[in-house]
Amino acid sequence: MLYREAGQFKTSYASDQAVFPILQDRVGILIILVIAFIGIPVTGNDFLINAVMIPFLIFSLAAIGLNLLTGYTGLLSLGTGAFMGVGAYACYKLTTVFPDVNIIIWVIVSGFFSAAVGAVFGLPSLRIKGFYLAIATLAAQFFLEWCFIRIPWLYNYNVSAAIEVPQRELFGIIITGPRASAQTRYLIVLTIVVAMTWMASNIVHGRIGRMWMAIRDMDIAAELMGIRLLPTKLLAFAVSSFYCGVAGAMLVFLWYGGAESTVFSINESFTILFMIIIGGLGSLLGSFLGAALIYILPIILRFVPPQLGLPLHAATVEHMTFMITGALIVFFLIAEPAGLARLWQIGKQKLRVWPFPY
Repeated sequence: MLYREAGQFKTSYASDQAVFPILQDRVGILIILVIAFIGIPVTGNDFLINAVMIPFLIFSLAAIGLNLLTGYTGLLSLGTGAFMGVGAYACYKLTTVFPDVNIIIWVIVSGFFSAAVGAVFGLPSLRIKGFYLAIATLAAQFFLEWCFIRIPWLYNYNVSAAIEVPQRELFGIIITGPRASAQTRYLIVLTIVVAMTWMASNIVHGRIGRMWMAIRDMDIAAELMGIRLLPTKLLAFAVSSFYCGVAGAMLVFLWYGGAESTVFSINESFTILFMIIIGGLGSLLGSFLGAALIYILPIILRFVPPQLGLPLHAATVEHMTFMITGALIVFFLIAEPAGLARLWQIGKQKLRVWPFPY
């Protein structure tokens, strides 16, 4: 009886079209933000923050980027890992060339370099789509991987060919490097992810989002309605790559503390793709749900069975993760293509009319 829309009147078109039109949803989001910004940093240990929450938020942001392209625009991409790598290497070069500029600024700015590269590789989207576009973006993945390895200038001619994150401070607080605390890095990642999720929500609920969804549903009809396909598709590639680039920069500078080119391999692209398939295509919430399931599942399999007296070998955990992930992908593609986000939406709809039949 607590989750009811009846009696919550809308007095304007804007309030009726709000992302969270029900008071309970707004209160729920507020509670989640309070827990995320205050509860977890105060009560969580370093393992929870550094090994669970930070990568979960980073992968959620990368999944949002891919979802904007695949879920909202209908353009399949297999180059997500490479676009994340562009953001990471761009942030590394900017940090070494301009060491006095705050590194958080370069984390954001690096997304624009990834957006430019994504727009270039999005040019074939005007002529091809579906499986053929996926192959084109796969070529981008392999080409950029080759660049990360074969162009020493990108990693400053380092003998190890790896990105080494320098120590940087903000208002006297160390935010990157081995001496940066997990709580500090977590709060920075959380702030960036929340801000960019809010931006993505405004984009998909506005004119640009409607154009993307029109192209996704039927591009020929969208063109007849006056939507220019090439600029709109390139904008989708650019925005998607921007999000992936920022996620890649945070992956290296605010989690790993250093990385090699293998971090941004094709496996990373497939992992992000699996996240949005299971979480739900065309849903920002689905990006978070998919990232939570895909990333946290191996951690649960590693730590929960030993507590129940069933210790599992690391290789067994990896194999079980692959099997469960594959089974979930098949299940959702057949039973519920809209993923976990649709199941959550159905649950809320049933809760609104409970205990009456739905």
